[in-house]
Amino acid sequence: MKLPPKVTERAFERLAEIGAADQGKALRVAVEGGGCSGFQYEIALDDPAEDDLVLEGNGQKVVVDTVSLPFLENATIDFTEELIGARFVIDNPNATSSCGCGTSFSI
Repeated sequence: MKLPPKVTERAFERLAEIGAADQGKALRVAVEGGGCSGFQYEIALDDPAEDDLVLEGNGQKVVVDTVSLPFLENATIDFTEELIGARFVIDNPNATSSCGCGTSFSI
């Protein structure tokens, strides 16, 4: 069964803190070819597009394009604050391996 990615409350809270929706923006999570493991995540504030999957919470939106969606099935989009800095992270059960930077993975 194909399940869309889910977004944690912490990720939605962070988007609210930075005022994404106030600027008319959503957090775009995309998968692109490249990176050290074959695919890499592209995470940025962007305008929602017509055919995006829109995940909403806390008045905020996270969007995923139709091409990236199969790569993000059952994934969890979270926000973490670590020593290396605060960032959005993706826990992806589809990734068979990932690199140390956390933005690149293979299937």
